[in-house]
Amino acid sequence: MRNRRRCADHVGRGARWWLVPSALLLVLSGCQRTEAPPARAETPATEPDVHSFARPDLARVTHVALDLRADFDARVLAGQARLTLERAPGADAVVLDSRGLAIDRVADASGAPLRFELGPEDAVRGRALTVSLPGGVREVVVSYRTSPDAEALQWLAPEQTAGGRRPYLYSQGQAILTRTWIPTQDSPGIRQTYSARIVVPRDLRAVMSAEALTPDGVEAGGDRAFEFRLTSPVPPYLIALAVGDIAFRGLGPRTGVFAEPSVLDAAAREFADLEQMVGSAEALLGPYRWGRYDVLVLPPSFPFGGMENPRLTFATPTILAGDRSLVSLIAHELAHSWSGNLVTNATWRDFWLNEGVTSYVELRIMEALYGAERATMLEVLERRELEDEVTRLGGPASPDTILHVDLAGRNPDEGMTQVPYGKGAALLRLIEQTVGRERFDAYLRSYFDRHAFQSITTAAFLGDIRANLIRDDAVLAGGLRLEEWLYEPGIPDNAPALRSPALEAVVAGARAFEDGAPAASLAVAGWSTQEWQHFLAALPARLPAARLADLDRTFGLTGRGNSEVLFAWLRIVVRNRYEPALPALERFLTTQGRRKFLRPLYEDLMASDWGRSEAKRIYANARPLYHAVATAPLDAIMSPGRS
Repeated sequence: MRNRRRCADHVGRGARWWLVPSALLLVLSGCQRTEAPPARAETPATEPDVHSFARPDLARVTHVALDLRADFDARVLAGQARLTLERAPGADAVVLDSRGLAIDRVADASGAPLRFELGPEDAVRGRALTVSLPGGVREVVVSYRTSPDAEALQWLAPEQTAGGRRPYLYSQGQAILTRTWIPTQDSPGIRQTYSARIVVPRDLRAVMSAEALTPDGVEAGGDRAFEFRLTSPVPPYLIALAVGDIAFRGLGPRTGVFAEPSVLDAAAREFADLEQMVGSAEALLGPYRWGRYDVLVLPPSFPFGGMENPRLTFATPTILAGDRSLVSLIAHELAHSWSGNLVTNATWRDFWLNEGVTSYVELRIMEALYGAERATMLEVLERRELEDEVTRLGGPASPDTILHVDLAGRNPDEGMTQVPYGKGAALLRLIEQTVGRERFDAYLRSYFDRHAFQSITTAAFLGDIRANLIRDDAVLAGGLRLEEWLYEPGIPDNAPALRSPALEAVVAGARAFEDGAPAASLAVAGWSTQEWQHFLAALPARLPAARLADLDRTFGLTGRGNSEVLFAWLRIVVRNRYEPALPALERFLTTQGRRKFLRPLYEDLMASDWGRSEAKRIYANARPLYHAVATAPLDAIMSPGRS
């Protein structure tokens, strides 16, 4: 996602910004755009964000300009953040979010010091940084240093990278971790543009979720400085940085892949369809508005499958299967360029507006590129994961199965379950099937046009779909039961029924094996990753060692390089204590840090007497590899109270 962009229009001549909904505050300074923004419809004012100290009704950050130096020895970023503000009449302070930052000085644009105060520590939100604003002050310059333990930043030693020669740094801001490396208003409802100058050791390269003004860096006192800008406003969690031994390979006119040199060839082969993916997404959703779309393959410790940072998706190397069978993850992150980046959840209880819409669009992209059968298999697997998650969360009455989930007093990561993904996607599929694909596609495209570069709430979405799709059709409204989907727990009984003949044949094979058929008799030729996943999930929970050995010997499951298939097999291994595969289990847990894989495997181990000691031993060795986003839930699983 990289191209010349332009400054958003002002809200309107003579408009009073503090009376305009926060989603429309796109007033930027000193930037240019190459295309006019779409007409916008006013969105109801965002709900208060319980995960931010910010008071945007008084003073709002509209632009962040960073000037930071990466110190790999001290594991800190140090420098300045220059914040451009919009102030309401009479506002005498701006309130920022921070966590673990050492604030050295705060000044105005001329360098005159400003009074500031750090509030008491809040277990979830961190500390409020309140800066006094004399009359006329529109810029605040914060000089600061990050903590070596900043939760958003992972500093990797050379041996923790693919190349093993140079250190690596990457950031992960979602949900509320940007405040651990940038003092700003860290709320998805407060969109900001940004620019940056990042100074790094001369043998490293910096990349960001922004246009690279100096792609190869410039000399900076023996180091190299890289400059970036993003002139389209984004929520702060999408400001992203990576520094390391990073190479680039172009894949199309506006697409390419960044990776460590030893990974670059494999990544380029895996993502060969990237340009086609962008075209397929545009055909459904309208123009791609971020310029370039590139993918950065990170070291194995990255805690997510992917992160949709604008212009530069961060991706786990665990999707490099060698056969493009896991590229639905890239389709998902690309879809976020519309649902999440272009139109964003205003608070974290509206997270489904990002992930549910994106999961639906992901399936549509996969259908366009690889056919309806593959997309259907992916949808069936997603529904099974959703049903399993509902069970894990306590059943269909659990409040955590509500799309508009209550996260007050909780870390928003607790709401990042399979529910907003799977239940949200099922809701959109229901709407599509009810009104027809052509009509729904037209609505979806208009939705992104109406709310481009805005953050909206669940209530705003409900109002929009009533006004622009349902209109006054009481029969349609009654059939959809939107309020039930959005505000009540469980999966409503009007959820679309799903059927995949290919996966039904797979289940038949699993049943035959359960009844005693040898593994070699199963018709597995040509099975896709999704079919292998479904087969392994359909096997009985308990199997004798001899039967497991038959599967392993026939299909080479323990040696699989496909992370999804290996993960599904390793869960069976743990449940049955299949000794020959335990070294592979330990290797898997100590060579990648993807939370999706780690949590279930450690939970499975901790659920058994024999596995508990193994889990603790492995975790003690592996924990330094994992990102803080992964260790937070894993620490709870491994705590003494669970033993």
